Amino acid sequence: MRLGVPAETAAGETRVALVPEVVKRLVAKGLDVRVAPGAGARALIPDAAFAEAGAELSDDVWGCDVVLKVAPPAEEEIGRLGADSVLLGFLNPLGAPGTVGALASAGVTAFAVEAIPRISRAQSMDALSSQSNVAGLKSVILAAEVLPRFFPMLMTAAGTIPPAKVLVLGAGVAGLQALATAKRLGAKTTGYDVRPEVAEQVRSLGAQFLDLGISAAGEGGYARELTEEERAAQQQALTDAIKGFDVVITTALVPGRPAPRLVTAEAVAGMAPGSVIIDLAGETGGNCELTVPGETVVREDVTIVSPLNLPASMPQHASMLYARNLLAFLDLVVGEDGRLNLNFEDEIVAGACVARGGEVVHPAVKTALEATA
Repeated sequence: MRLGVPAETAAGETRVALVPEVVKRLVAKGLDVRVAPGAGARALIPDAAFAEAGAELSDDVWGCDVVLKVAPPAEEEIGRLGADSVLLGFLNPLGAPGTVGALASAGVTAFAVEAIPRISRAQSMDALSSQSNVAGLKSVILAAEVLPRFFPMLMTAAGTIPPAKVLVLGAGVAGLQALATAKRLGAKTTGYDVRPEVAEQVRSLGAQFLDLGISAAGEGGYARELTEEERAAQQQALTDAIKGFDVVITTALVPGRPAPRLVTAEAVAGMAPGSVIIDLAGETGGNCELTVPGETVVREDVTIVSPLNLPASMPQHASMLYARNLLAFLDLVVGEDGRLNLNFEDEIVAGACVARGGEVVHPAVKTALEATA
Protein backbone atom coordinates (compact mmCIF):
# COMPACT_ATOMS: atom_id res chain seq x y z
CA MET A 1 0.00 0.00 0.00
CA ARG A 2 1.26 3.45 -0.91
CA LEU A 3 1.06 6.38 1.53
CA GLY A 4 1.47 9.89 0.14
CA VAL A 5 2.51 12.99 2.08
CA PRO A 6 2.12 16.24 0.09
CA ALA A 7 3.63 19.58 0.95
CA GLU A 8 1.07 21.75 2.74
CA THR A 9 -0.03 24.77 0.72
CA ALA A 10 -2.44 26.53 3.09
CA ALA A 11 -1.34 30.00 4.16
CA GLY A 12 0.66 29.87 7.39
CA GLU A 13 0.72 26.08 7.58
CA THR A 14 4.20 24.89 8.51
CA ARG A 15 3.45 21.37 9.76
CA VAL A 16 3.87 18.12 7.87
CA ALA A 17 1.71 15.01 8.24
CA LEU A 18 4.56 12.55 8.82
CA VAL A 19 8.01 12.85 10.38
CA PRO A 20 11.00 10.55 9.77
CA GLU A 21 10.53 8.73 13.09
CA VAL A 22 7.04 7.63 12.01
CA VAL A 23 8.04 7.00 8.40
CA LYS A 24 10.60 4.48 9.63
CA ARG A 25 7.94 2.59 11.57
CA LEU A 26 5.56 2.55 8.61
CA VAL A 27 8.24 1.31 6.23
CA ALA A 28 9.07 -1.44 8.72
CA LYS A 29 5.44 -2.56 8.35
CA GLY A 30 6.02 -3.00 4.62
CA LEU A 31 4.30 0.20 3.50
CA ASP A 32 5.51 2.32 0.58
CA VAL A 33 5.79 5.88 1.89
CA ARG A 34 6.16 8.71 -0.61
CA VAL A 35 6.90 12.26 0.51
CA ALA A 36 6.79 15.32 -1.72
CA PRO A 37 10.15 17.11 -1.94
CA GLY A 38 10.20 20.01 0.52
CA ALA A 39 7.16 18.75 2.43
CA GLY A 40 8.99 19.07 5.74
CA ALA A 41 11.00 22.20 4.96
CA ARG A 42 8.92 24.60 7.04
CA ALA A 43 9.06 22.17 9.95
CA LEU A 44 12.86 22.15 9.51
CA ILE A 45 12.86 18.50 8.41
CA PRO A 46 15.11 18.07 5.36
CA ASP A 47 14.32 15.72 2.48
CA ALA A 48 17.41 13.72 3.36
CA ALA A 49 15.92 12.80 6.75
CA PHE A 50 12.83 11.35 5.07
CA ALA A 51 14.96 9.44 2.56
CA GLU A 52 17.13 8.06 5.33
CA ALA A 53 14.00 6.86 7.13
CA GLY A 54 13.00 4.89 4.04
CA ALA A 55 10.60 7.23 2.24
CA GLU A 56 10.70 7.83 -1.48
CA LEU A 57 10.85 11.49 -2.46
CA SER A 58 8.27 11.87 -5.18
CA ASP A 59 6.05 14.46 -6.83
CA ASP A 60 3.46 11.73 -7.36
CA VAL A 61 1.95 11.65 -3.86
CA TRP A 62 -1.66 12.47 -4.76
CA GLY A 63 -2.04 9.22 -6.66
CA CYS A 64 -1.23 7.09 -3.62
CA ASP A 65 -3.74 4.74 -2.00
CA VAL A 66 -3.82 6.85 1.18
CA VAL A 67 -2.95 10.55 1.33
CA LEU A 68 -2.07 12.09 4.68
CA LYS A 69 -2.55 15.83 5.20
CA VAL A 70 -2.56 18.44 7.92
CA ALA A 71 -4.78 21.23 6.56
CA PRO A 72 -7.98 20.60 4.54
CA PRO A 73 -7.29 20.13 0.83
CA ALA A 74 -7.86 22.96 -1.61
CA GLU A 75 -10.18 22.47 -4.57
CA GLU A 76 -7.23 21.88 -6.90
CA GLU A 77 -5.81 19.27 -4.52
CA ILE A 78 -9.11 17.40 -4.34
CA GLY A 79 -9.01 17.17 -8.14
CA ARG A 80 -5.64 15.41 -7.92
CA LEU A 81 -6.89 12.65 -5.62
CA GLY A 82 -7.69 9.27 -7.12
CA ALA A 83 -11.35 8.27 -7.25
CA ASP A 84 -10.78 5.31 -4.95
CA SER A 85 -8.21 6.94 -2.69
CA VAL A 86 -8.37 7.53 1.06
CA LEU A 87 -7.66 10.92 2.64
CA LEU A 88 -6.84 11.39 6.31
CA GLY A 89 -6.31 14.76 7.96
CA PHE A 90 -7.88 17.85 9.49
CA LEU A 91 -10.90 18.58 7.28
CA ASN A 92 -12.92 21.06 9.38
CA PRO A 93 -16.03 19.06 8.49
CA LEU A 94 -18.53 21.12 10.48
CA GLY A 95 -16.98 24.50 9.73
CA ALA A 96 -16.46 23.86 6.01
CA PRO A 97 -18.79 20.99 5.03
CA GLY A 98 -18.42 21.94 1.38
CA THR A 99 -14.93 20.45 1.39
CA VAL A 100 -16.35 17.12 2.53
CA GLY A 101 -19.04 17.37 -0.12
CA ALA A 102 -16.40 17.91 -2.80
CA LEU A 103 -14.41 14.92 -1.53
CA ALA A 104 -17.52 12.77 -1.66
CA SER A 105 -18.25 13.91 -5.23
CA ALA A 106 -14.68 12.96 -6.18
CA GLY A 107 -15.23 9.44 -4.87
CA VAL A 108 -12.72 9.83 -2.06
CA THR A 109 -13.10 8.00 1.24
CA ALA A 110 -12.31 10.77 3.71
CA PHE A 111 -11.48 10.54 7.40
CA ALA A 112 -11.47 13.70 9.51
CA VAL A 113 -9.25 13.55 12.57
CA GLU A 114 -11.64 15.99 14.26
CA ALA A 115 -14.36 13.34 14.06
CA ILE A 116 -12.41 10.55 15.76
CA PRO A 117 -14.53 9.55 18.78
CA ARG A 118 -13.18 10.80 22.10
CA ILE A 119 -13.05 7.40 23.76
CA SER A 120 -10.26 5.74 25.72
CA ARG A 121 -9.29 3.42 22.88
CA ALA A 122 -8.78 6.38 20.55
CA GLN A 123 -6.73 8.61 22.85
CA SER A 124 -3.51 7.97 20.94
CA MET A 125 -5.25 9.11 17.73
CA ASP A 126 -6.65 12.33 19.20
CA ALA A 127 -5.02 14.97 17.02
CA LEU A 128 -7.28 17.70 18.37
CA SER A 129 -5.84 17.11 21.83
CA SER A 130 -2.22 16.86 20.73
CA GLN A 131 -2.41 20.12 18.81
CA SER A 132 -4.38 21.80 21.60
CA ASN A 133 -1.54 20.96 23.97
CA VAL A 134 0.80 22.89 21.70
CA ALA A 135 -1.60 25.84 21.48
CA GLY A 136 -2.16 25.94 25.24
CA LEU A 137 1.54 26.03 26.02
CA LYS A 138 2.37 28.61 23.35
CA SER A 139 -0.49 30.88 24.42
CA VAL A 140 1.14 31.41 27.81
CA ILE A 141 4.52 32.11 26.22
CA LEU A 142 2.85 34.77 24.08
CA ALA A 143 1.13 36.27 27.11
CA ALA A 144 4.39 36.42 29.07
CA GLU A 145 6.09 38.14 26.14
CA VAL A 146 3.37 40.78 25.74
CA LEU A 147 2.58 41.43 29.41
CA PRO A 148 4.61 44.43 30.67
CA ARG A 149 4.81 42.84 34.10
CA PHE A 150 6.47 39.78 35.63
CA PHE A 151 4.73 36.43 35.74
CA PRO A 152 6.37 35.08 38.93
CA MET A 153 6.54 36.66 42.35
CA LEU A 154 9.94 38.27 42.83
CA MET A 155 11.48 39.06 46.19
CA THR A 156 14.18 41.66 45.75
CA ALA A 157 16.10 44.20 47.81
CA ALA A 158 13.76 46.79 46.32
CA GLY A 159 10.72 44.94 47.64
CA THR A 160 8.43 42.13 46.61
CA ILE A 161 6.66 41.99 43.24
CA PRO A 162 3.41 39.96 43.40
CA PRO A 163 2.79 37.24 40.80
CA ALA A 164 0.66 37.88 37.74
CA LYS A 165 -2.93 36.70 38.01
CA VAL A 166 -3.90 34.50 35.06
CA LEU A 167 -7.45 33.39 34.21
CA VAL A 168 -7.99 30.63 31.66
CA LEU A 169 -11.48 30.32 30.21
CA GLY A 170 -12.20 26.77 29.10
CA ALA A 171 -10.65 23.76 30.83
CA GLY A 172 -10.23 21.46 27.86
CA VAL A 173 -6.82 20.25 26.74
CA ALA A 174 -5.60 23.69 25.66
CA GLY A 175 -6.91 25.35 28.79
CA LEU A 176 -5.40 22.80 31.17
CA GLN A 177 -2.05 23.04 29.40
CA ALA A 178 -2.22 26.84 29.64
CA LEU A 179 -2.92 26.61 33.37
CA ALA A 180 -0.03 24.21 33.90
CA THR A 181 2.37 26.36 31.89
CA ALA A 182 1.34 29.59 33.60
CA LYS A 183 1.82 27.88 36.97
CA ARG A 184 5.30 26.73 35.96
CA LEU A 185 6.11 30.35 35.08
CA GLY A 186 5.11 31.40 38.58
CA ALA A 187 1.72 32.99 37.95
CA LYS A 188 -1.27 32.75 40.26
CA THR A 189 -3.69 30.75 38.17
CA THR A 190 -7.48 30.41 37.98
CA GLY A 191 -9.51 28.29 35.58
CA TYR A 192 -13.14 28.51 34.53
CA ASP A 193 -15.38 26.14 32.59
CA VAL A 194 -19.13 25.67 32.31
CA ARG A 195 -18.61 21.96 32.98
CA PRO A 196 -18.36 21.68 36.78
CA GLU A 197 -16.83 18.19 36.57
CA VAL A 198 -13.52 19.66 35.37
CA ALA A 199 -13.05 21.66 38.58
CA GLU A 200 -11.02 18.81 40.05
CA GLN A 201 -8.71 18.79 37.03
CA VAL A 202 -8.17 22.54 37.36
CA ARG A 203 -7.35 22.27 41.04
CA SER A 204 -5.00 19.34 40.41
CA LEU A 205 -2.78 21.79 38.51
CA GLY A 206 -2.52 24.10 41.50
CA ALA A 207 -5.08 26.54 40.14
CA GLN A 208 -8.26 27.88 41.68
CA PHE A 209 -11.59 27.15 40.02
CA LEU A 210 -13.85 30.08 39.26
CA ASP A 211 -17.36 28.88 40.04
CA LEU A 212 -20.08 31.05 38.51
CA GLY A 213 -22.87 28.58 39.26
CA ILE A 214 -23.59 27.76 35.59
CA SER A 215 -23.32 24.21 34.20
CA ALA A 216 -23.32 23.30 30.49
CA ALA A 217 -21.81 19.83 30.30
CA GLY A 218 -22.32 18.38 26.81
CA GLU A 219 -21.54 15.22 24.88
CA GLY A 220 -18.12 13.89 23.91
CA GLY A 221 -16.25 15.96 26.46
CA TYR A 222 -17.38 19.27 24.94
CA ALA A 223 -19.52 21.97 26.48
CA ARG A 224 -23.05 22.36 25.12
CA GLU A 225 -24.24 25.70 23.85
CA LEU A 226 -25.71 27.85 26.63
CA THR A 227 -29.26 29.16 26.59
CA GLU A 228 -29.75 32.89 26.18
CA GLU A 229 -30.51 33.29 29.90
CA GLU A 230 -27.47 31.25 30.91
CA ARG A 231 -25.26 33.19 28.54
CA ALA A 232 -26.39 36.55 29.93
CA ALA A 233 -25.83 35.44 33.52
CA GLN A 234 -22.45 33.96 32.65
CA GLN A 235 -21.25 37.05 30.82
CA GLN A 236 -22.15 39.42 33.61
CA ALA A 237 -20.46 37.24 36.21
CA LEU A 238 -17.40 36.85 34.03
CA THR A 239 -17.30 40.56 33.29
CA ASP A 240 -17.10 41.28 36.99
CA ALA A 241 -14.45 38.59 37.59
CA ILE A 242 -12.22 39.32 34.59
CA LYS A 243 -11.45 42.85 35.77
CA GLY A 244 -9.21 41.46 38.52
CA PHE A 245 -6.82 39.54 36.25
CA ASP A 246 -3.61 40.55 34.48
CA VAL A 247 -3.90 37.88 31.78
CA VAL A 248 -6.97 36.17 30.35
CA ILE A 249 -6.51 33.21 27.98
CA THR A 250 -9.66 32.07 26.22
CA THR A 251 -10.06 28.58 24.73
CA ALA A 252 -13.85 28.07 24.59
CA LEU A 253 -15.18 26.40 21.45
CA VAL A 254 -18.46 24.76 20.44
CA PRO A 255 -17.99 22.37 17.47
CA GLY A 256 -19.62 23.65 14.30
CA ARG A 257 -20.70 26.96 15.82
CA PRO A 258 -19.19 30.44 16.27
CA ALA A 259 -17.06 30.75 19.38
CA PRO A 260 -19.06 31.89 22.42
CA ARG A 261 -18.45 35.51 23.40
CA LEU A 262 -17.17 35.42 26.98
CA VAL A 263 -15.11 38.60 27.32
CA THR A 264 -17.18 41.72 26.79
CA ALA A 265 -15.99 45.19 25.91
CA GLU A 266 -17.03 46.21 29.41
CA ALA A 267 -14.74 43.56 30.88
CA VAL A 268 -11.84 44.77 28.75
CA ALA A 269 -12.44 48.36 29.84
CA GLY A 270 -12.32 47.25 33.47
CA MET A 271 -8.96 45.49 33.22
CA ALA A 272 -5.81 47.22 34.43
CA PRO A 273 -3.74 49.05 31.78
CA GLY A 274 -1.17 46.72 30.28
CA SER A 275 -3.29 43.60 30.80
CA VAL A 276 -3.32 40.94 28.09
CA ILE A 277 -5.96 38.74 26.46
CA ILE A 278 -4.89 35.76 24.35
CA ASP A 279 -7.89 34.59 22.35
CA LEU A 280 -7.38 31.06 20.99
CA ALA A 281 -10.86 30.97 19.43
CA GLY A 282 -10.12 33.52 16.73
CA GLU A 283 -10.60 31.05 13.88
CA THR A 284 -14.30 30.83 14.73
CA GLY A 285 -14.79 34.48 15.61
CA GLY A 286 -13.13 34.77 19.00
CA ASN A 287 -14.24 34.61 22.63
CA CYS A 288 -13.58 38.32 23.17
CA GLU A 289 -15.97 40.93 21.82
CA LEU A 290 -13.05 43.12 20.68
CA THR A 291 -10.94 40.37 19.09
CA VAL A 292 -9.70 40.84 15.54
CA PRO A 293 -8.90 37.28 14.35
CA GLY A 294 -5.29 36.88 13.32
CA GLU A 295 -4.23 40.27 14.65
CA THR A 296 -2.92 41.96 17.79
CA VAL A 297 -4.87 45.04 18.81
CA VAL A 298 -4.85 47.38 21.80
CA ARG A 299 -8.18 48.44 23.25
CA GLU A 300 -8.59 50.41 26.49
CA ASP A 301 -4.82 49.90 27.09
CA VAL A 302 -5.38 46.12 27.00
CA THR A 303 -3.51 44.07 24.39
CA ILE A 304 -5.73 41.49 22.66
CA VAL A 305 -3.84 38.81 20.73
CA SER A 306 -5.70 36.40 18.45
CA PRO A 307 -3.24 34.00 16.82
CA LEU A 308 -4.51 31.67 14.10
CA ASN A 309 -3.23 28.10 13.82
CA LEU A 310 -0.97 28.47 16.83
CA PRO A 311 0.38 24.89 16.60
CA ALA A 312 1.99 25.87 13.30
CA SER A 313 4.24 28.25 15.26
CA MET A 314 5.92 25.18 16.79
CA PRO A 315 6.01 22.94 13.71
CA GLN A 316 8.67 20.46 14.76
CA HIS A 317 6.96 19.10 17.86
CA ALA A 318 3.46 19.77 16.53
CA SER A 319 4.28 17.66 13.45
CA MET A 320 5.82 14.94 15.60
CA LEU A 321 2.71 14.67 17.78
CA TYR A 322 0.38 14.78 14.78
CA ALA A 323 2.34 12.10 12.92
CA ARG A 324 2.08 9.82 15.95
CA ASN A 325 -1.69 10.38 15.99
CA LEU A 326 -1.92 9.35 12.33
CA LEU A 327 0.29 6.33 12.98
CA ALA A 328 -2.08 5.15 15.71
CA PHE A 329 -5.03 5.42 13.30
CA LEU A 330 -3.11 3.64 10.54
CA ASP A 331 -2.25 0.85 12.97
CA LEU A 332 -5.99 0.33 13.35
CA VAL A 333 -6.83 0.24 9.63
CA VAL A 334 -3.78 -1.47 8.13
CA GLY A 335 -3.57 -5.24 8.46
CA GLU A 336 -0.48 -7.31 9.19
CA ASP A 337 -0.15 -7.93 5.45
CA GLY A 338 0.28 -4.18 4.87
CA ARG A 339 -3.09 -3.83 3.14
CA LEU A 340 -5.81 -1.36 4.01
CA ASN A 341 -8.60 -2.96 6.03
CA LEU A 342 -11.41 -0.49 6.72
CA ASN A 343 -13.74 -2.13 9.19
CA PHE A 344 -16.74 0.18 9.38
CA GLU A 345 -18.15 -1.90 12.23
CA ASP A 346 -15.43 -0.34 14.38
CA GLU A 347 -16.77 2.79 16.08
CA ILE A 348 -13.50 4.67 15.54
CA VAL A 349 -13.35 3.96 11.81
CA ALA A 350 -17.06 4.66 11.35
CA GLY A 351 -17.00 7.77 13.52
CA ALA A 352 -14.02 9.34 11.76
CA CYS A 353 -15.35 8.68 8.24
CA VAL A 354 -17.06 11.72 6.74
CA ALA A 355 -17.26 10.69 3.07
CA ARG A 356 -17.57 7.26 1.49
CA GLY A 357 -18.98 5.74 -1.66
CA GLY A 358 -19.68 9.11 -3.23
CA GLU A 359 -21.72 10.36 -0.30
CA VAL A 360 -21.29 12.40 2.86
CA VAL A 361 -21.85 9.78 5.56
CA HIS A 362 -21.29 11.64 8.84
CA PRO A 363 -24.73 12.72 10.16
CA ALA A 364 -23.60 16.04 11.66
CA VAL A 365 -21.62 16.95 8.54
CA LYS A 366 -24.56 16.00 6.34
CA THR A 367 -26.79 18.34 8.36
CA ALA A 368 -24.22 21.14 8.15
CA LEU A 369 -23.94 20.67 4.38
CA GLU A 370 -27.69 20.78 3.93
CA ALA A 371 -27.82 24.00 5.95
CA THR A 372 -25.44 25.66 3.47
CA ALA A 373 -27.30 24.47 0.39
